[in-house]
Amino acid sequence: MSTWKTPQRIWLTGATSGIGEALARKLIAQGHQVVLSARSAEALEALSQSHPNAHSLPLDISDRQAVLKASNDIREQIGALNLAFFNAGTCEYLNAQQFDMDLVERVFKPNLFGTLYGVEAALPLLRAARKEGLPARLAATSSASAYLPLPRAEAYGASKAAISYFLESLRLDLDQEGIEVSLIHPGFVKTPLTERNDFPMPMQVTAEQAADAIIAGLVKGRLDIHFPRRFTYLVKLLGILPPALRHQIGLRMTRSQQESS
Repeated sequence: MSTWKTPQRIWLTGATSGIGEALARKLIAQGHQVVLSARSAEALEALSQSHPNAHSLPLDISDRQAVLKASNDIREQIGALNLAFFNAGTCEYLNAQQFDMDLVERVFKPNLFGTLYGVEAALPLLRAARKEGLPARLAATSSASAYLPLPRAEAYGASKAAISYFLESLRLDLDQEGIEVSLIHPGFVKTPLTERNDFPMPMQVTAEQAADAIIAGLVKGRLDIHFPRRFTYLVKLLGILPPALRHQIGLRMTRSQQESS
């Protein structure tokens, strides 16, 4: 099992379901000081009880003022941060024939702005770790859909692509401070969120497999942690095809095309 040589101080959002819960359990078991955030205080308490190195911090990541306040709470609980990992998010699919801007905003608020509120809150704590001469890293869960536009994924894919672009740019500007930035681009992972999907999900992995891949990538300091690699390399390849060819391949994935075939 991959882990760091010394215990880390970590803030993890989206900690009570799917990939986040699997990560939380593994990081706690490895002995790190972990601040766990999610909306459900009850679920956080169940996850952290009997673990003195686990700290519950209930939080709605889409509430900027609450996230900024969380920074002070984290400082009081564990001090500086070696890793701030923003995993909280949601997914809804858009029907272009009934364009729903409320849906787009519901997806963008936690996925993009919630992540960036977390970055704003975490940077002072990461800088504090650097002043102590210790490593500091930002990480966020994007998606393999950020590599390639997909049908019905206008809101979800765009929110994830925006995370990837923003944090890749931020990585350049934080380099002089020694703060690293890692992006996680999962393929299909079996979680309560993906169980609602009504389409095939090739090469799906479990949340535990995803957590192992993420931790291994973070320990190695990888900038782009993507898995399962057979799937994500294929999606990356499709994403760099000429636009006309990419368009034709994308059309084959649309519902109207599938229903007429």
